[in-house]
Amino acid sequence: MEGVEHRTVEVNGIKMHVAEKGEGPVVLFLHGFPELWYSWRHQILALSSRGYRAVAPDLRGYGDTEAPESISSYTIMHLVGDIVALIDSLGVGQVFLVAHDWGAIVGWYLCLFRPEKIKAYVCLSVPFMPRNPKVRPVDAMRALYGDDYYICGFQEPGKAEALYGSNNNIGEVIKSILTNRRPGPPILPKEGVALPSGSLPSRPLPSWLSEEDVTYYASKFSKTGLTGGLNYYRNLNLNWELTAAWTGAKVKVPVKFITGDLDVVYTSLGIKDYIDSGAFKRDVPYLEEVVVQEGVAHFNNQEAAEDISNHIYDFINKF
Repeated sequence: MEGVEHRTVEVNGIKMHVAEKGEGPVVLFLHGFPELWYSWRHQILALSSRGYRAVAPDLRGYGDTEAPESISSYTIMHLVGDIVALIDSLGVGQVFLVAHDWGAIVGWYLCLFRPEKIKAYVCLSVPFMPRNPKVRPVDAMRALYGDDYYICGFQEPGKAEALYGSNNNIGEVIKSILTNRRPGPPILPKEGVALPSGSLPSRPLPSWLSEEDVTYYASKFSKTGLTGGLNYYRNLNLNWELTAAWTGAKVKVPVKFITGDLDVVYTSLGIKDYIDSGAFKRDVPYLEEVVVQEGVAHFNNQEAAEDISNHIYDFINKF
């Protein structure tokens, strides 16, 4: 990561850590759970070498960015507010947006609330999910998959933290999550990710994830824990209440969507049917392309890094 500059900016009442490299039009990268700016390490190098200014923050509650204690400080209004303030701090009117997992959800709402800030959006893994005015999202997930569905299991403060084990174990937890290739809805085992003994099953690292990578993630999460990231999930029903005014609203920015055919999101919640039926295009009328990567799982920005970098460049280079 030679040449990547790190700094702290004041945004929306918190101090946010930002990594950046390159000069030119800004490409803003938003990571997911349980990740960091570091998840975009390959894309930062690739896009900065092609004439772009790559900017990747640690989102609220992650890494070297501040983590407010209150659960209610992690609503979608806070998260989008952070990114709007970050864009303003960069001294540009618009950015190209690239986002994955929870970052993708923040990205969709950013496009919905402030479309004038976004030239084009490359979204990974999580498509736009329109608000259903009849049922709260966590209630719907619980009805579909039960209390052990991971998002339902994350709702109770402290419970998921206990299931994931102590911070001494965090490297193995991160490794287990990042290398999971089982499609379909993630169901939390009764004893959590960690085995009763406190150890995790040994799983060889894939070629795209090194021990150095795991060590970096572990060094940050061992200090912060996972609570900040888990609080995003704990606001899903509150976000539903806060966004009532946007029921039926469409996302009107140019979009390219990329997922893997083994992705846990793509293979659950009716997402594949939502995309294939044309409903996704209805809700996102400027959706230009959907790419489904064969044999690729959820963390496609790391697993298929070069392919993702090329897709990003090919799309944003048109604007």
